[in-house]
Amino acid sequence: MASKNEKKAPCLAVFGTGSEVGKSIVVTALARFFVNSGIRVAPFKSQNMSNNSGVTPEGLEMGRAQIVQAEAARIPPHVDMNPILLKPTDETGSQVVLMGKAVGTLSASRYYRHKTALFDKARAALNRLRMRYDGVLIEGAGSCAEVNLMECDIVNFKIAEIADAPVILVADIHKGGVFAQIVGTLECLSREHRNRIAGILINRFRGDPELFSEGVTWIQKRTRKRVLGVLPWYDGIRIDAEDSVVLENPGPTSRKSSKQASIAVIRIPHISNFTDFEPLFAVAGLNVFFIEKAQDLSSFRAVILPGSKNTRSDLKWIHETGFREALCSYVKAGGHLLGICGGYQILGQNIRDEKGLEGKSGSSRGLSFLPVETHLRALKQTTRTRFYWKDTEAFGYEIHMGKTRRLGGKALFRIFARNDRTCHDEDGCASDDHRILGTYIHGLFDTPEITKRWLETLGLSHLKVPEKAGPAARNKQYDLLAEHFQRHVDMDRISSIFVNPLNQNLMKS
Repeated sequence: MASKNEKKAPCLAVFGTGSEVGKSIVVTALARFFVNSGIRVAPFKSQNMSNNSGVTPEGLEMGRAQIVQAEAARIPPHVDMNPILLKPTDETGSQVVLMGKAVGTLSASRYYRHKTALFDKARAALNRLRMRYDGVLIEGAGSCAEVNLMECDIVNFKIAEIADAPVILVADIHKGGVFAQIVGTLECLSREHRNRIAGILINRFRGDPELFSEGVTWIQKRTRKRVLGVLPWYDGIRIDAEDSVVLENPGPTSRKSSKQASIAVIRIPHISNFTDFEPLFAVAGLNVFFIEKAQDLSSFRAVILPGSKNTRSDLKWIHETGFREALCSYVKAGGHLLGICGGYQILGQNIRDEKGLEGKSGSSRGLSFLPVETHLRALKQTTRTRFYWKDTEAFGYEIHMGKTRRLGGKALFRIFARNDRTCHDEDGCASDDHRILGTYIHGLFDTPEITKRWLETLGLSHLKVPEKAGPAARNKQYDLLAEHFQRHVDMDRISSIFVNPLNQNLMKS
């Protein structure tokens, strides 16, 4: 353990002019660049709000974005990198995951009353990372200039101040109004906070960045902050998205005229872990669509019900939107269904939540496509899980509060280890004709052999599945992202800012 007198590693913060401007991607790119340069860095986000999460080697839960960033940095994920995770259950409340463990569901007002204690936890986690690594890359949340939240903010400038971290401000030109984004953000900040901003990155530019040279000149003259780069929109690089906003408004889809096989994922309101399906996008000849409007499903080879953070609420939505009728017609016509985690619960006969763990207490009648029933319980299961599907060995992870009991059908998988502890267990359920499958295991398709076996059940054995998926496939994408970043960003200046914090915060020629 490091002594109290040992020097802490420097930090570099990446903040945004708003939500979804690309902060997570920038941190991911920086993580891979620095580790390729021989600098061991760790990501850090004190508080993340997302239903997209994963499990650490210790069996603890953290935000998916920081797991991706840890992968890019070539280090194992640890809850110190995301000490506070908020998982929204409805419009006003979120489940609070503190240091990897669910501690309850709080409304926004109740959560803010605990901010001091939570900030202390975040600060301690950051200090531990600074003792273990050569540097820490801090990601902010939303806009760093929300004046009404400044006093209770524990993600943006308050963290940057305790870490004495220079800040890179990211703006998204694709959203429009990039000049107003940047100038408006700076105008809302105090002088001390403005001085902490060491440079600006313009993200998601379409076309030749040279065409924006006059814009760069204007921004630098107006703000006295150096523009560190203009990042063009990239194609051909797939990095797991942090949140499901990327799936919004998919609209109706018809694939009857397409020669390619198609799979539909129902985009339920509280969708979680939608990155489960990333490997399917890499299968040549297969289309994957996220749909949120009830429609004729007969053109799809399979329909997937994904994970949910509020299963009974999403089940109600399925009834109200007409999806139940569409699914019944689809199953009656011989369609294939796959339910994962919350989707698995929805496919069953009953979901009981007597203690109101995901909203109002009560029970709901499921779709009854599988002979299982679920009881939601306070003890949350978070495991890295090894299992067999028949003779195929695979690896995934579980994050759920439900205990599902099989009343009939067949178990889908044989579990032989959880969190590196040997066990003899079963997971999931398969209908007698094997057309309807349900499981608690996320990351199924990170194992190519599992993807092949599932596609075989759909009559798609002719499709070529890439030999690499999951972390192995993502590793190449991180290198491509870092190369793209280096071509368009002044990494020499960023490296200098990182090593010599706060001595280059004003624009210099």
